[in-house]
Amino acid sequence: MIIFQLAIILLASKIAGDLAARIGQPSVLGKLLIGIILGPAVLGIITSTEIIDELSEIGVILLMFLAGLETDIEEFKRTGKASAYVGVIGIIVPLSLGYATGLFLDMSTFEAIFLGLLLSATSVSISVQALKEMDKLKSREGMTILGAAVIDDVLVIIILAFLMSAAGGEVNLGMLIAKKAGFFVVAILLGWIAVPWLLRRFAPLRVTESVISAGLIICFLYAAMAEYAGVADIIGAYIAGVAISLTDFKHEVFEKVETIGYSVFVPVFFTSIGIAVDFEGLGSYIGVIAALSLLAILTKLLGSAVGAFFAGFDWRSSFGIGSAMVSRGEVALIIAAIGLESGLLAEQLFPVIVIVVLVTTVVTPPMMKAFFKA
Repeated sequence: MIIFQLAIILLASKIAGDLAARIGQPSVLGKLLIGIILGPAVLGIITSTEIIDELSEIGVILLMFLAGLETDIEEFKRTGKASAYVGVIGIIVPLSLGYATGLFLDMSTFEAIFLGLLLSATSVSISVQALKEMDKLKSREGMTILGAAVIDDVLVIIILAFLMSAAGGEVNLGMLIAKKAGFFVVAILLGWIAVPWLLRRFAPLRVTESVISAGLIICFLYAAMAEYAGVADIIGAYIAGVAISLTDFKHEVFEKVETIGYSVFVPVFFTSIGIAVDFEGLGSYIGVIAALSLLAILTKLLGSAVGAFFAGFDWRSSFGIGSAMVSRGEVALIIAAIGLESGLLAEQLFPVIVIVVLVTTVVTPPMMKAFFKA
């Protein structure tokens, strides 16, 4: 059954991506929408399974690994200030307005703060693909977006830890922050010393594709290490890509991993987002879904755009950067699951949040296209 599902996903995602490109939209939009059509929300041909989910996870890890390989480290350094502005203000605005909205909906103080935190999360895995298609990934805007995503992820998780501690959750704040700081220190040291050493040792091995295997080993180890430290695994994969981009093996690893990723795993990731959607029983929440979706889009768009403008970008580029930060993706879903388990998110609101996350993900590529091509 899984073999048939893979065949359908790959066929449909490629055709849908091509159709989206033909009408002037990023191909990733077609891949997201075809997932909804194939999934239980419409046709029910494909259902979310553990194997599909695991393949999807590999897909997003490889996508962010490729983004790291394409990173211009000098440009990345130059955009550090801009990334900080975008990341921080892009959290303050949705967190504040999300909190106010939660109080308006008669949530408790902690629940309202958690709603604001959910709206503050971002995941640029979808944005990375749109940037690649528009040839913007290596631009100043692209580097700012990637840097802001790292800052956003770290700050949101730290705020979540404080919130759970204050709400009575069993969270050791000192240990949590130490683990995150330790991850970045270890990741940088390994990137400086161990990554080049491992690639040089693997290169002369008399086996096929030894360098590519070494690159993937580094990618997966970094992703696992990040996840253990409480940082999103896609951040670990991205840093692994950056580390390899500083070596002489950058182009060889990129070309082969791009082939591996985009032939199977990345299409499964894009399509699986839509497959996970199920509208059953949400009819009575249409108003809440619409209001929260609008709030999620506008707060992240405006907050991040203002941050970019303060950092020196013109308004067109600022809104392009803001639109790239709108997608909440898997980061928000992970936070929502934590909130559900800890009692900070009501059970009936969980499927609502899933739909809101999907909406932010689907609108991101066309918004980016509109602002960056304006």
